[in-house]
Amino acid sequence: MPLAGRKPAGRRLSRVRPKPSATPAGTTDRRTRLLLAAFAGLTVAGFVGTWWGIPMGLGAGLGAERFLRRREPAEVRRERLRALADLPLAADLLAAALRAGAPVDRAAAAVADAMGGPLGARLQRIARSLRLGAGPAEAWAHLSDVTGAERLVAAAVRSSASGGALAGALERLAADLRSDRAVAAEAAAQRAGVLIVLPLGLCFLPAFLLAGLVPVLVAVLGDVL
Repeated sequence: MPLAGRKPAGRRLSRVRPKPSATPAGTTDRRTRLLLAAFAGLTVAGFVGTWWGIPMGLGAGLGAERFLRRREPAEVRRERLRALADLPLAADLLAAALRAGAPVDRAAAAVADAMGGPLGARLQRIARSLRLGAGPAEAWAHLSDVTGAERLVAAAVRSSASGGALAGALERLAADLRSDRAVAAEAAAQRAGVLIVLPLGLCFLPAFLLAGLVPVLVAVLGDVL
C-alpha cells in the first residue's frame, strides 16, 4: 500500500525529463530549411530565365531541401563533439568518485557539476533519476544519444546487475576511449595529407603540360609541317 503523501515514482521521474519548449527547435529548423530551399529554387529559375528554368528551379529547390534536411545542425554538432570529447574525463572522474566511496548517484552529480556542458547535463539527469528510484537501465539511458557512451552505459547497467566493481570498468573504458581518439586523430591526419596533395596535383598537372609537353609537341609539329 503506497505511503500517504508520497508521490508515485513515475510522477517524480517526470521532473527529470526535459520539458518541451514553447517553440520546438525542429519547427524553426524546418522553416529555415524551406526558406533556403525556396531561395535556391528561385535563384536557379531566375538565372536560367526561360520557361524551362521552372523545372530546373523546382529540382534545385528539392535538392537543396533534401541536402539541408540531412545536414546536421551546427549547434547539435558542437554539443555532440563536446560530449564525445568530455567522455573519457567523465569516466575517469566517475571512477575516482566511486573509489572514494561515493554512491553512484552522488558520483554522477559531482562529475556533472565539475564537467558542465551537454555531458554534465545528462549526468545530472542520471543522478536525479537514480536518486528518485529509477532503475539503472532507465537512468543511464540519458547517455544513449552520446556517441561512444554505449560501453559506459553497458558497464553501469552490468555492474548494478552483477555487483561488479564499476570503478575499474570505467578506468578501462576511459583508456579505451583515449586510444580510440588517438587512432581517429591519426587517421584524420593521414586523410588530410591525401586531401592536401590533391590541389597540388591539380595545379601541377597543367603546369607540367604547358612547360613540358606543349613545347615538345610544337617542335615536333613544326618539323613535320
